[in-house]
Amino acid sequence: MDEKQKKGSEDGGFMIKVATFIVDRRNLFFLLFGIALIFSVVSMNWVSVENALSAYLPDTTETSQGLDRMEEQFITYGTARVMVTNIPYEEADKIYEELSAFDSIIMLDFDNTKDHYNNFSALYSITFGYEETDDRALAALDEVRAVLDGYDIYVSTSMGDASAEQLAKEMSVISVLVAIVVVSVLLFTSQTWAEVPVLLLTFCSAALITKGTNFMMGTISFVSDSVTIVLQLALSVDYAVIFCNRYKEEHQALDIREADIVALSKAIPEISSSSLTTVGGLIAMMFMQFGIGSDMALCLIRAIVLSLLAVFLLMPGLIMLFGKAMDKTRHKSFIPDIPFVGRFAYKTRYIVPPLFLVVLVGAYIIQSHCPYVYGYTQLETPVQSDAMVVDEMIEESFGAENFVALVVPAGNYEKEKKLLKELDARPEVDHSQGLANTEAMDGYMLTDKLTARDFSELLELDYEIAELLYMAYAVNDENYAKIVNGFSNYSVPLIDIFMFLYDEVDEGYVTLDDELMDTLEEAHTKMQIALDQLQGEAYSRMLVYLTLPEEGDETFAFLDEDARERQHGA
Repeated sequence: MDEKQKKGSEDGGFMIKVATFIVDRRNLFFLLFGIALIFSVVSMNWVSVENALSAYLPDTTETSQGLDRMEEQFITYGTARVMVTNIPYEEADKIYEELSAFDSIIMLDFDNTKDHYNNFSALYSITFGYEETDDRALAALDEVRAVLDGYDIYVSTSMGDASAEQLAKEMSVISVLVAIVVVSVLLFTSQTWAEVPVLLLTFCSAALITKGTNFMMGTISFVSDSVTIVLQLALSVDYAVIFCNRYKEEHQALDIREADIVALSKAIPEISSSSLTTVGGLIAMMFMQFGIGSDMALCLIRAIVLSLLAVFLLMPGLIMLFGKAMDKTRHKSFIPDIPFVGRFAYKTRYIVPPLFLVVLVGAYIIQSHCPYVYGYTQLETPVQSDAMVVDEMIEESFGAENFVALVVPAGNYEKEKKLLKELDARPEVDHSQGLANTEAMDGYMLTDKLTARDFSELLELDYEIAELLYMAYAVNDENYAKIVNGFSNYSVPLIDIFMFLYDEVDEGYVTLDDELMDTLEEAHTKMQIALDQLQGEAYSRMLVYLTLPEEGDETFAFLDEDARERQHGA
């Protein structure tokens, strides 16, 4: 016996020993898989799911940095756009009064303009007094739905996990359809009825253990959590079928046990080699800068490994368990012989390869012109999700709302005002919102500078009190030069002096009458909301509402141009 034959014999002997141990110790593996399945049922509830795809952006990207800064610096309140259709304006105004009485609603925009009432439809822009991640904001939205029960309403909101919920809902349907298709295919292609439960038990065990071990990754994306099982079935279905077919071939000459052992000894290296190509492709995904690639790759690699373990350790025992039933339930093959395909392939062996080469070159050229979209609004699907239907209905009556958040260093209201004015002058901008162009009261913007006399007239406050207030503000601001030079020309941004007055009243240094106190409380609430959303310790935020689509060459070009101008200005 030469060295090559000797090595092959030794390898075969080793694999036979491994296969024999697995087959003869099948009850041990039944026990281990049973424990793993019970544990997985419990541990499925331990999985932490991340519902924001933005969490997987690289830290070096401008978008990720901007989102981090906004999360650190600002409070984003829960908002919703609620459209009520088929109502006259009088009824819409009555609804507005009802919603205005809600304590949970801190801002409610509605008027008799086409922005809020058009085609017998009313659009209410609602801001709740809770952060958008707060469950109380969703509860408040449910209260709004309850009040509007009986009306035709459409609600568009970024609160909650609409994308994750929609994907989970659709994947549940897809999973059922996949199960029906798989069972149908197995029944149609099987040679014995009893092999179907063997394959299904193997698939389902691997899938459930995969689901139960997701907690080991700490946190996984809602995409991975939803689609891994279906992709696992698509990627690993071949493994069990290969082993089953190998067993049936060996069983033609050997008894059940011997055929199971020999088939397993041959299937382990064959299936393992086959899986390496898939695992290699998934490993490549781990080098994606977008972290969702690594997240999905790790989930799927683990799923494939668990599928292999189920095929190599659980399925041999199932074959022993169902072996006699497989022998008794043999049936005629439902797949007809198609020898003409082989004859056609042989006769065209000199024609088809060059044709494939031409197709390959053509496909490479065409794929470079394939359009890509990065958001949901540009996707055209035969079946629309509930959120897509709502957005389309609102867009038909009131137009689309597309805005970007612009974060700039804080501390210079004049520059912010100038920037907002320049943005509003652009044809691509419908309007913008920042502290510098948000009205506070009586035509004054939040950052407009007022003298002590202007402030006293605005609030109908005694001038002496206003003067003392401004003096205290100057001392607190260490602006002693103003004390020396007098207060006739000393001006302070309205929002700053207003918030200072509120603090002084709150600490008991200033006393106001009841009417003025009510005005102060109401204005303070609105200003505090504006500060929370638009002013941080180090940065200011501006919302720029565009007339452009959510994405596209024109949109990207405008954003790039705007970024360059801001960098140049800085």
